[in-house]
Amino acid sequence: MLVSVRLFAGLRERAGAPHLDVELPDEATVADLLAAMELGPRSCVAAVNREYAGPETRIAPGDEVALVPPVSGGAGPVRAVRVTEEPLDVAALSAAVRDRRAGAVVLFEGVTRDVGQLEYEAYVEMAETRLAAIAAEEAERHGLCAVAVEHRTGTVALGEPSVIVAASAPHRGEAFAGARAVIDRVKAEAPIWKVEVDGADRRRVEGTLPPV
Repeated sequence: MLVSVRLFAGLRERAGAPHLDVELPDEATVADLLAAMELGPRSCVAAVNREYAGPETRIAPGDEVALVPPVSGGAGPVRAVRVTEEPLDVAALSAAVRDRRAGAVVLFEGVTRDVGQLEYEAYVEMAETRLAAIAAEEAERHGLCAVAVEHRTGTVALGEPSVIVAASAPHRGEAFAGARAVIDRVKAEAPIWKVEVDGADRRRVEGTLPPV
Protein backbone atom coordinates (compact mmCIF):
# COMPACT_ATOMS: atom_id res chain seq x y z
CA MET A 1 0.00 0.00 0.00
CA LEU A 2 1.07 3.58 -0.62
CA VAL A 3 1.11 5.78 2.50
CA SER A 4 1.34 9.58 2.37
CA VAL A 5 3.44 10.74 5.34
CA ARG A 6 3.33 14.32 6.62
CA LEU A 7 6.68 15.82 7.65
CA PHE A 8 7.47 18.76 9.90
CA ALA A 9 10.36 20.98 11.00
CA GLY A 10 13.79 19.40 10.43
CA LEU A 11 12.34 16.32 8.72
CA ARG A 12 10.48 18.52 6.23
CA GLU A 13 13.59 20.57 5.58
CA ARG A 14 15.75 17.50 4.93
CA ALA A 15 13.17 15.95 2.61
CA GLY A 16 12.52 19.24 0.81
CA ALA A 17 8.76 18.58 0.89
CA PRO A 18 5.90 18.51 3.45
CA HIS A 19 4.79 15.03 2.34
CA LEU A 20 6.45 11.82 1.18
CA ASP A 21 4.72 8.80 -0.36
CA VAL A 22 6.09 5.55 1.07
CA GLU A 23 5.33 2.06 -0.27
CA LEU A 24 4.63 -0.37 2.60
CA PRO A 25 3.37 -3.95 2.79
CA ASP A 26 -0.21 -4.60 3.84
CA GLU A 27 -0.67 -4.59 7.64
CA ALA A 28 2.55 -2.62 8.05
CA THR A 29 3.41 -1.10 11.43
CA VAL A 30 5.00 2.16 12.49
CA ALA A 31 8.27 0.24 12.89
CA ASP A 32 8.02 -0.86 9.25
CA LEU A 33 7.49 2.76 8.18
CA LEU A 34 10.52 4.01 10.10
CA ALA A 35 12.64 1.20 8.69
CA ALA A 36 11.49 1.98 5.14
CA MET A 37 12.44 5.62 5.64
CA GLU A 38 15.74 4.68 7.31
CA LEU A 39 14.87 6.61 10.46
CA GLY A 40 16.01 5.59 13.92
CA PRO A 41 13.60 5.39 16.88
CA ARG A 42 15.23 8.41 18.55
CA SER A 43 14.87 10.66 15.51
CA CYS A 44 11.09 11.06 15.57
CA VAL A 45 7.76 9.78 16.82
CA ALA A 46 4.95 8.71 14.52
CA ALA A 47 1.40 9.98 14.80
CA VAL A 48 -1.43 7.93 13.29
CA ASN A 49 -4.78 9.68 12.95
CA ARG A 50 -3.48 12.51 15.19
CA GLU A 51 -2.51 10.24 18.10
CA TYR A 52 1.06 9.39 19.05
CA ALA A 53 1.70 5.78 18.06
CA GLY A 54 4.16 3.15 19.24
CA PRO A 55 6.28 1.01 16.89
CA GLU A 56 3.77 -1.86 16.96
CA THR A 57 0.82 0.30 15.81
CA ARG A 58 -0.68 -0.90 12.52
CA ILE A 59 -1.10 1.49 9.60
CA ALA A 60 -4.21 1.00 7.51
CA PRO A 61 -5.00 2.41 4.05
CA GLY A 62 -6.37 5.94 4.42
CA ASP A 63 -4.80 6.60 7.83
CA GLU A 64 -3.38 10.06 8.41
CA VAL A 65 0.29 9.47 9.19
CA ALA A 66 2.83 12.05 10.33
CA LEU A 67 6.37 11.98 11.67
CA VAL A 68 6.98 14.27 14.63
CA PRO A 69 10.59 15.24 15.38
CA PRO A 70 11.59 16.42 18.87
CA VAL A 71 9.32 19.30 19.86
CA SER A 72 10.64 22.69 21.12
CA GLY A 73 9.05 22.71 24.13
CA GLY A 74 -14.71 24.67 24.98
CA ALA A 75 -16.70 22.34 26.90
CA GLY A 76 -16.38 21.89 30.63
CA PRO A 77 -13.26 23.43 32.19
CA VAL A 78 -11.49 23.77 28.82
CA ARG A 79 -12.67 27.18 27.66
CA ALA A 80 -10.34 27.92 24.74
CA VAL A 81 -7.72 26.01 22.76
CA ARG A 82 -6.19 27.44 19.60
CA VAL A 83 -3.07 27.31 17.44
CA THR A 84 -3.06 30.39 15.24
CA GLU A 85 -0.98 32.80 13.18
CA GLU A 86 -2.89 35.72 14.73
CA PRO A 87 -1.51 37.75 17.66
CA LEU A 88 -2.56 36.37 21.05
CA ASP A 89 -4.95 38.33 23.27
CA VAL A 90 -4.08 38.05 26.97
CA ALA A 91 -7.22 39.85 28.12
CA ALA A 92 -9.47 37.54 26.10
CA LEU A 93 -7.94 34.40 27.63
CA SER A 94 -8.17 35.89 31.12
CA ALA A 95 -11.86 36.60 30.54
CA ALA A 96 -12.43 33.11 29.15
CA VAL A 97 -11.42 31.37 32.40
CA ARG A 98 -13.20 33.64 34.88
CA ASP A 99 -15.69 31.68 36.94
CA ARG A 100 -17.89 32.50 39.92
CA ARG A 101 -16.24 29.60 41.82
CA ALA A 102 -12.74 30.93 41.23
CA GLY A 103 -10.81 32.98 43.77
CA ALA A 104 -7.65 33.07 41.65
CA VAL A 105 -6.77 33.51 37.98
CA VAL A 106 -3.20 32.83 36.84
CA LEU A 107 -1.86 33.85 33.42
CA PHE A 108 1.40 32.66 31.89
CA GLU A 109 2.88 34.34 28.81
CA GLY A 110 5.84 32.84 26.97
CA VAL A 111 7.46 35.70 25.04
CA THR A 112 10.27 36.01 22.50
CA ARG A 113 13.53 37.07 24.17
CA ASP A 114 17.16 37.71 23.18
CA VAL A 115 16.59 37.36 19.41
CA GLY A 116 14.82 39.53 16.85
CA GLN A 117 12.06 37.00 16.29
CA LEU A 118 11.00 33.39 16.55
CA GLU A 119 9.42 31.38 13.75
CA TYR A 120 6.99 28.67 14.83
CA GLU A 121 5.80 25.68 12.82
CA ALA A 122 3.09 23.30 14.03
CA TYR A 123 1.17 20.19 13.08
CA VAL A 124 -1.88 22.33 13.79
CA GLU A 125 -4.66 19.73 13.83
CA MET A 126 -2.77 17.42 16.18
CA ALA A 127 -1.38 20.27 18.28
CA GLU A 128 -4.88 21.54 19.05
CA THR A 129 -6.00 18.03 19.99
CA ARG A 130 -3.03 17.64 22.33
CA LEU A 131 -3.55 21.08 23.90
CA ALA A 132 -7.20 20.23 24.61
CA ALA A 133 -6.25 16.89 26.17
CA ILE A 134 -3.52 18.44 28.32
CA ALA A 135 -5.85 21.21 29.50
CA ALA A 136 -8.61 18.75 30.43
CA GLU A 137 -6.27 16.37 32.25
CA GLU A 138 -4.56 19.09 34.29
CA ALA A 139 -7.87 20.78 35.09
CA GLU A 140 -9.06 17.53 36.66
CA ARG A 141 -5.72 16.84 38.38
CA HIS A 142 -5.47 20.28 40.00
CA GLY A 143 -9.15 21.05 40.55
CA LEU A 144 -9.19 23.99 38.15
CA CYS A 145 -12.43 25.82 37.43
CA ALA A 146 -11.32 26.61 33.88
CA VAL A 147 -8.25 26.58 31.65
CA ALA A 148 -7.39 28.05 28.24
CA VAL A 149 -4.32 27.65 26.01
CA GLU A 150 -3.30 29.41 22.82
CA HIS A 151 -0.09 29.11 20.80
CA ARG A 152 1.23 31.16 17.91
CA THR A 153 2.59 29.91 14.61
CA GLY A 154 4.53 31.92 12.06
CA THR A 155 6.70 34.86 13.06
CA VAL A 156 6.62 36.20 16.63
CA ALA A 157 8.63 39.38 17.19
CA LEU A 158 10.79 40.24 20.19
CA GLY A 159 8.67 40.81 23.31
CA GLU A 160 5.46 39.37 21.82
CA PRO A 161 3.75 36.31 23.38
CA SER A 162 4.06 33.01 21.55
CA VAL A 163 2.02 31.00 24.06
CA ILE A 164 -0.50 31.88 26.76
CA VAL A 165 -1.94 29.63 29.47
CA ALA A 166 -4.79 30.90 31.65
CA ALA A 167 -6.06 28.94 34.64
CA SER A 168 -8.63 29.68 37.34
CA ALA A 169 -9.21 27.81 40.61
CA PRO A 170 -10.84 28.36 43.99
CA HIS A 171 -7.40 29.10 45.52
CA ARG A 172 -4.10 30.47 44.23
CA GLY A 173 -2.10 27.30 44.97
CA GLU A 174 -4.17 25.19 42.59
CA ALA A 175 -4.21 27.94 39.95
CA PHE A 176 -0.41 28.35 39.98
CA ALA A 177 0.24 24.60 40.00
CA GLY A 178 -2.28 23.91 37.24
CA ALA A 179 -0.95 26.64 34.95
CA ARG A 180 2.63 25.42 35.50
CA ALA A 181 1.66 21.83 34.72
CA VAL A 182 -0.13 22.84 31.52
CA ILE A 183 2.75 24.89 30.09
CA ASP A 184 5.34 22.26 31.02
CA ARG A 185 3.36 19.59 29.15
CA VAL A 186 2.68 21.86 26.18
CA LYS A 187 6.44 22.39 25.79
CA ALA A 188 7.09 18.63 26.04
CA GLU A 189 4.18 17.13 24.08
CA ALA A 190 2.69 19.50 21.52
CA PRO A 191 4.05 19.05 17.96
CA ILE A 192 5.31 22.62 17.67
CA TRP A 193 8.82 23.67 16.60
CA LYS A 194 10.70 26.95 16.59
CA VAL A 195 13.58 28.65 14.83
CA GLU A 196 15.46 31.60 16.34
CA VAL A 197 16.05 34.39 13.84
CA ASP A 198 18.43 37.25 14.55
CA GLY A 199 19.23 39.25 11.45
CA ALA A 200 20.71 36.83 8.92
CA ASP A 201 21.29 34.12 11.55
CA ARG A 202 18.82 31.23 11.86
CA ARG A 203 19.02 28.45 14.43
CA ARG A 204 16.53 25.63 14.91
CA VAL A 205 15.91 25.10 18.62
CA GLU A 206 16.63 21.53 19.67
CA GLY A 207 13.94 19.69 21.60
CA THR A 208 12.97 16.29 22.96
CA LEU A 209 10.80 13.51 21.57
CA PRO A 210 7.26 13.59 22.99
CA PRO A 211 6.13 10.62 25.09
CA VAL A 212 4.34 7.77 23.32
